[in-house]
Amino acid sequence: MASGNKMGLVGLTTIVTVNMMGSGIIMLPASLAQTGAISLLSWIVTAIGAMCIAYAFAKCGMYCNKDGGMSAYANEAHGKSSFFIASYTYYVCLVISAVAIAVSAAGYLVPFFPWIKTTPIHTFIAVVAILVVTMVANFWGPKITGQISAITVWGIIIPVVGLSIAGWFWFKPDVFAEAWNPHQDTNITAISSGIALTLWAFLGIESAGANSGAVENPEKNVPLACMLATSFTAIVYIASTSVIQGIIPNAELAKSDAPFGLVYTYMFNETVGSIITALAVIACIGSLLGWQFTNAQVSKAAADIKLFPKVFGEVNKADAPIKGMLIMLGLELALALMTISPNLVNQFNVLLNLAVFINMVPYILSLTGLEVILRKKNVSKKEYQTGALIGTLAVVYSIYGVYACGQSAVFYGAILTLFGYIFYGFIAARDNRDNGSMA
Repeated sequence: MASGNKMGLVGLTTIVTVNMMGSGIIMLPASLAQTGAISLLSWIVTAIGAMCIAYAFAKCGMYCNKDGGMSAYANEAHGKSSFFIASYTYYVCLVISAVAIAVSAAGYLVPFFPWIKTTPIHTFIAVVAILVVTMVANFWGPKITGQISAITVWGIIIPVVGLSIAGWFWFKPDVFAEAWNPHQDTNITAISSGIALTLWAFLGIESAGANSGAVENPEKNVPLACMLATSFTAIVYIASTSVIQGIIPNAELAKSDAPFGLVYTYMFNETVGSIITALAVIACIGSLLGWQFTNAQVSKAAADIKLFPKVFGEVNKADAPIKGMLIMLGLELALALMTISPNLVNQFNVLLNLAVFINMVPYILSLTGLEVILRKKNVSKKEYQTGALIGTLAVVYSIYGVYACGQSAVFYGAILTLFGYIFYGFIAARDNRDNGSMA
């Protein structure tokens, strides 16, 4: 009966693409413009790193189909405590990411509802409304989430892919050249300043594995979804952000709350720009829907093995952990209140850097489990060596991602991560007590 409510390859590839593209791209041109078009170098470095990460996760998903995704991979090498820390940090990351995506959606809604930017409180109300709507939509289970995502993804694919192909007719080399390096940064500085931003755009690579418990034939579909979604996304990201920086002057692009709407206004007129802005809002909502669903699955998997409180594992008839979702919503609303800012781009960037740092913790823990997973499956020597090499490159790139987030994000992210060990201490003590009583 459960298999009838599970996602196939198309649904999973769609939700991974939505998780990356819907959240990753729509605010990035404005954020990257603060560095300049030289941030294209960051895209190239990140695309290579993301493909290494995708390959490593694909191998993990192929040979380790236990519920929990990254947490299960981390457990293979580092034991139960790392399953908890990976689940905890990923959970925290997705709570932060959900708020960042809601902020993006609010920015794109401003042309239709100008009151959103009247005061920070008005912005907060809009963000709250977006978070509540996308959370409630997940109450009907994974199948409905996959179907909704399959529709909303076109809200970002149409304008971004369209820009990647047709935008070159409006591309002006002199505008691009003027935007190349406005702050006269060195190449290394420019690459590092854009790494956290571009890495954010690829967060979601791991969501195929995180959703493995809700997928048909996970050994085949999880790795395929990882590679297909990442390849497609990398090509589109690089093309679209390059062309947009050759159409809109850099100073104007850096201030925009809805860069894709702005570029279509430049290319055509305000009406077309408004239509694209509306499509971006739809995509953002779909992306947020996917993130909320993924986080509910992560916390449910941890609760099923008694690493999270059991309330996170309680599901309704549609297999949706509603109580866990409501707890998550409460945390998101608290974070939205704490990060209110008059400037939506600034609020987005603060949340983005913190989310990227915290997400690198489960990335590193899980990717270092690949070699153990390959050994346990007795793969050929060549497959093991290839997996170990690419997996190591993925880990090194993830560590570089931590460095690129900046001191503030690393500082606060480290404190949040260390709190996880306090929580795990209670769990370890509980397990010890239970084992003692059994003896």
